[in-house]
Amino acid sequence: MSRNVLVTGAAKGIGQAIAFRLAKDGFNVAVNDIEIMSQELQHTQKAIEKLGQKSISIIADVSNDKQVETMMKKVKKELGSLNIAVANAGIAQVKPFIELTTKDWDKMFAINMRGVFLCYKEAAKIMIEQGTGGKIIGACSIVGYKPFPMLSHYSATKWGVRGLTQAAAMELAKHKITVNAYCPGIVGTEMWNLIDEKLAKYENKKKGEVIEEYSNKLIALGRTSVPDDVANFVSYLASKDSDYMTGQSIMIDGGIEFS
Repeated sequence: MSRNVLVTGAAKGIGQAIAFRLAKDGFNVAVNDIEIMSQELQHTQKAIEKLGQKSISIIADVSNDKQVETMMKKVKKELGSLNIAVANAGIAQVKPFIELTTKDWDKMFAINMRGVFLCYKEAAKIMIEQGTGGKIIGACSIVGYKPFPMLSHYSATKWGVRGLTQAAAMELAKHKITVNAYCPGIVGTEMWNLIDEKLAKYENKKKGEVIEEYSNKLIALGRTSVPDDVANFVSYLASKDSDYMTGQSIMIDGGIEFS
């Protein structure tokens, strides 16, 4: 059985951790990110090859339909098939609701919502053409269940991902394609460092204090998540063990929210 996967936004953070974990699971891994992250992406690719798996790196903007279509076709051409697609790429921005501009809104939705839509769609087209089923996995968030203040537009995109995941799962089931999403909480990544820094300014706190306070007060398990926590769950979603699961967006947050 072919075991080829694409992970978007894989140059660092959760995406990189997912790419490494899936390589350790025995997958060949195509990794993607944008041009400005090309050096880090090359590092990710080389590290996967050192793990003994085939890897290719693809520069593409997930909000661009033509680039996403070309990316999916390249994975199939160079690795032989596309069996699993992880639509991980995303951005965050901390800003009061009443200060948001249409530019802020459109950029957030272009990457976090349209990007996931395009990856779901183009991956599904390849998988349907192959006729052997597949797994599509998306990046949602706990704010797709309960938003955080100062992250209203980010939260809205994640509610959208949760809805899209359910709708796509309904339509793609007949092709033996499952569609699920993972919902991280507070993870020690550059994205959360940025959120912490911006929230600290609005709350008159020092950098690091917000994430520490949130971790201590909100997380039942009492520690900030690390990217491997999320990657370990995505490993399950990418495995045969999750074959009977579809349309689900599962929280992996140490016990901040409960479904």
